[in-house]
Amino acid sequence: MSALEGPSLHIRGRILLGDDREVSDLWVKDGHVTLTRPSAQGTNMVAIEGWVLPGLVDVHCHIGLGPDGAVDNSTAQAQAVADRDSGVLLLRDAGSPLDTRWVRSRRDLPRIVRAGRHIARPKRYLRNFGLELDDVTQLPEVVRQEGRAGDGWVKLVGDWIDRDLGADGDLRPLWPQDVLTEAVAVAHAEAARVTVHAFSSEVIPSLLAAGVDCIEHGTGIHPDDMYTLSERGIAVTPTLLQIAEFENIARQAEGKYPLFASRMRDMHERRYEQVRQLHEAGIQLLVGTDAGGTLGHGRIADECAEMVAAGVPTADVVAAASWQGREFLGYGGLVEGSSADLVVYPEDPRENIEVLRHPKAVVLRGELVSPV
Repeated sequence: MSALEGPSLHIRGRILLGDDREVSDLWVKDGHVTLTRPSAQGTNMVAIEGWVLPGLVDVHCHIGLGPDGAVDNSTAQAQAVADRDSGVLLLRDAGSPLDTRWVRSRRDLPRIVRAGRHIARPKRYLRNFGLELDDVTQLPEVVRQEGRAGDGWVKLVGDWIDRDLGADGDLRPLWPQDVLTEAVAVAHAEAARVTVHAFSSEVIPSLLAAGVDCIEHGTGIHPDDMYTLSERGIAVTPTLLQIAEFENIARQAEGKYPLFASRMRDMHERRYEQVRQLHEAGIQLLVGTDAGGTLGHGRIADECAEMVAAGVPTADVVAAASWQGREFLGYGGLVEGSSADLVVYPEDPRENIEVLRHPKAVVLRGELVSPV
């Protein structure tokens, strides 16, 4: 190896590879990690020192989605850049009306795992956001199509307010049990996993019976169901930034839909207790901001801070936002030969979650995309 062929980066300090695993040095050559000291250091090598995490993960965001539905590619690109600059280098797009496959060809943008479009029913979700099925029996076939079109995930809307009930309008499940169970089986046959938007307690038993793989929000999960989720390895993404908006939703709805407003307000008030109970039950908690729609991108540090405020230990939140989240989505951490996707911090974020707000350097595919 000549000097010119040496590594481009030398990262040193505290490099966190996973639970209870760390090293003091890491080199980047040709976009990949090596943990073995090279014989030639390279004439233009850049040295960076600090606390290092595998690239952060936002498992619930919506690239290409704005308040009124799909946005243009330029706006979607800006969303992805905001996530990248916050240290998020792996995204699970949990439903978008925009075809975002082009993001995968951009080496300067985070890696993306797409779930296709939200699947819902007419007037039972946000307008222009998802595929709306007039006939519920269409669900298995549409799940098959979305499973083939996405990157191993399908996103269902499990419950939403039923406004046709008038003053009695409240959260109600969208799908008959037999149809939902068949749809999940179809997704699994296509080697796709199913994640479901779920606010209410009423929808959870049907999701468990159908065999879903992941639950988004989970504000209504009853303690009796928590241990079932834990035993089955069903992960939950709390999206606390989104749940923080429930009080505003309740205020807007209380005149016309008092039952719905009361429920949303209750879930808002007990949101921290709910997340703490999920954690204590041994459920795998994922970190997702629900960015897109009405929430801005690049807020992973805010979401992590909310989880810590809920009572989840800081070190557990950091793990969930980095190597554990990557493993959940089928991406590895920092190992010999892996893609150099990492974030460097000036201090240890496991000691202070606020450190995540100030990445010192962001390295994506071996390139320094955010300078020291």
